[in-house]
Formats: sequence, C-alpha cells, structure tokens
Amino acid sequence: MSKPFIHDQFLLQSETSEWLYHDYAKDLPIIDYHCHLSPKEIADNELFESITDIWLSGDHYKWRAMRAFGVDEAYITGNASKEEKFMKWAEVVPKTLGNPLYHWTHLELSRYFGIDELLSPDTAKDIWQETNRLLQTHAFRPKSIIKRSNVEAICTTDAPVDTLSHHREIEKDTQFDTKVLPTLRPDTLLQYDMDSFYENLRAIEIYYDQEVSDEKTMKVLLRKMVNFFHESGCRLADFGMQRLNFEPVHTSQFDQIMVKIKKQIPLSFVEKTQYQTAVIIEFAHLFHEYDWVMQLHIGAIRDNNTRMYHQAGKDSGFDSIDDFLIAKPLNQLLDAIDQTDQLPQTIIYNLNPNHNEVIATTIGNFQTGNRIGKVQFGSGWWFNDQKRGMERQINDLAHFSYLQTFVGMLTDSRSFLSYTRHEYFRRILANIVGEWVEEGLVPNDKQMLGQLMTDICYQNAKNYFAF
Repeated sequence: MSKPFIHDQFLLQSETSEWLYHDYAKDLPIIDYHCHLSPKEIADNELFESITDIWLSGDHYKWRAMRAFGVDEAYITGNASKEEKFMKWAEVVPKTLGNPLYHWTHLELSRYFGIDELLSPDTAKDIWQETNRLLQTHAFRPKSIIKRSNVEAICTTDAPVDTLSHHREIEKDTQFDTKVLPTLRPDTLLQYDMDSFYENLRAIEIYYDQEVSDEKTMKVLLRKMVNFFHESGCRLADFGMQRLNFEPVHTSQFDQIMVKIKKQIPLSFVEKTQYQTAVIIEFAHLFHEYDWVMQLHIGAIRDNNTRMYHQAGKDSGFDSIDDFLIAKPLNQLLDAIDQTDQLPQTIIYNLNPNHNEVIATTIGNFQTGNRIGKVQFGSGWWFNDQKRGMERQINDLAHFSYLQTFVGMLTDSRSFLSYTRHEYFRRILANIVGEWVEEGLVPNDKQMLGQLMTDICYQNAKNYFAF
C-alpha cells in the first residue's frame, strides 16, 4: 500500500526536522490568540448539518478558488444545495496543486475525519457521506472539536457593541476547559470613509451612554469601552487598517474635527488621519494601563469588486494586498505612543510581504520595559498564511530580529477545522530549523533547538498573553 499524501513526515525534509517536530512541537497545546470563530456557535455547541456548513460556509479562500475555475456563484454563495456546493468544491481541489488549499484540505480530512483519500470528483460522493455521518456524532460538536485539537485558549474578534453574552455563557460550562476570550475590534470607530461611519458612531455612543463632542468626551467613551471588555475577560485589541497613516493633532484641532464629524461635514485627508491617529494613541495608552496586547493588521484592500459586493456582500473573497509606504508612519505612531512610556505589548501583521524587513527592523526600536519580545512581528497573515509566506516571515524575523522571542502561529479563521494550520506552521518551522542544521548555520544541539521549538510553538505565547 502506498504512503498517504498526509503522513508522519509531511513537509519534514531531514532527520533533524523530524525529531524537532515529533519530539518537541507536535503535542503542544494551542493558544489561538486571534481568530474569527463565532462565540455563539461555541456556546450553542450544536451539530453541523453537513460538511458544507463547517467547511465551505464563509470560507473566502475556497470561494476565490472556485471562482478562478469558473464555478457559477450559485454554487459558492448562491442558492445551490449544500451537496451541490460540496461537489463543485471537489471538482476544484485537484486543480489547486501548489496552493495551500490543497494541503489544508487534506490535512483537515485526515486529522478530523480519518480520511486519507484525495478529494476529487471520483471520491467526492463517499467523502460527502462519511464526513456527514461523522458530523452527526458528539465528537464533532464545536466544543468537542476544540478539545480534540488541544486548544488551551481562543481569542475571538468582537465589535464595540457586542454584548459578549456568549463568552459569559461559555465560561459557565465547567466541563469545557478552553478559555474563550473576547478581543476588542474597534474599527467601526475609525473607518471614517465607510458609508456607515456616522451610524456606527451613534450606535457606540448609545451603547455606552456617552455622547462624544470633543477630545475629553472621546476619552471617556474609550475608557468605558475598554473597561467593559476588560471585565468580560478581554486582554487583547485589534485594529484592521488598509493603510497606516500618521498625523499628529493637538486637543484644539481634535475638538474642531469632532465638531465637523457631528455635523457630518466632510473631513480633509489630513483631518481624517489626525482623527484616526488620536483615537489609536488614546486606545493604546488605555491598553497599556489595562495590560492588554494591541494588534495591528495592516495592508488589506477590501471588497474591490463593486458588482459582487452588492451580490455576495462584504468579506466574500474580493480582497487583495495593498502597496504603500509604511516605515515612516509606523515608526511615528509607535514613537508617539511610547513618548509617555505607555506603549503596550504590540503585534504588527503586514499583508504585503515586501514590508517584512521594515516590520522586522521597526520592532527593534521599541523593545523596552523589561518585556521579552514586547513588540512582535506577527505570523504570516492571510495571503502570507502558506508555506512560502511562513518561510519568508520566519527567516526575515530571524535575520533582522530574534526568532526566539516569537509568539508563533494563530488561525485567523472562521472554521473549527482550521487548527491543522498550527500543525502546518510547526512542521514548516521544524523544517526550516532542520535546514539550518544541515547547512551548518546552527549547532545540532537537541536541547537548544528543542527549546526554540517549544518557545515559539507554545511557551512564548503562554508567557506573553498570560491568560
């Protein structure tokens, strides 16, 4: 019998990489400190009806692939049946060789369903039936999948007006040991160019019973927001921004900007940047006070296809990498936050890999305050969340900063089956370090290299976030 595609030595190209992965990384718990899982689905803990629901629903990676191979939108976000959508995906998978979707698909089939057959039109019917059969068992409820995946902590992504009631409901379940904590994502307060900005601002004001008219009242609103999330267990915040711009602003200028915002008078580019800069800095100082971690996701240009935006909605697979200058504004922003010694622990994720070296060198400017790896170059994100992207990020971090302080991988996913991405990352990391040994770049010291693997894959995150 031939060896299955997903096997024990998958991606491991040397003897050193094999023992690094199997002896030191494979069985470590997962700290998934950034994802988009639904806390409601975890709290409800209901069975999934079909493999389409848990595998294809909301997965814009797969949707993009299906569109690229000419699949009609009815089988992607449209009204085709769940079985028809799965069968169309099965037609596409064999054509995705070289894309991470091919690896992820078969890792998930193998690890969760015990299926080592390659997905194709020939095997699709049997795989459809077997996965759906298994999905009706207790082992495939969300909480069971999380436990099976050895997940110690999950940080979801939550809007300022989320009630966080599902997090509190999950916490009451004494049979479920995984921490599920909220993460504040206050983008709606910053996205001035969005059509819904004024509506979002008003909703936030009502939710926190705090009208904003100037810098002083904005600070009160932000403190109320952070305090509410903190009391619900939140210890992280996350900003998603297409481009990072920086423009300093004095109190009197900010007050004038707020007057214009409340009157819905359009702001100039400089005023918009001043508003966003001031709000981020104030947030960052609060995060430092509350001992939170601040995350910056920079560089996604979203919803580029207007026609499909109106048909399929936002975040449906029409996003791409933006290109812009980041070095100066990033250093300026971190410096402005740090001038009062109030820079929180910070993780910076870039979508454009051309910014890797900029990020890796910038973080070295702000490693102060007796914290190991206080400012982090985050793991390969989105379009970089694949073998080459991870290899580039790991090597650039190692060469321009210090790999030993890295807090490692996250899923950034909406799927309960995506924890295999941690296995994928750990195998790639082990293979890189194994290559260094083979090339004579690092000593073949089992204790030293084993510690490196353990730190990056688990211990650094456990210490950094201190959940």
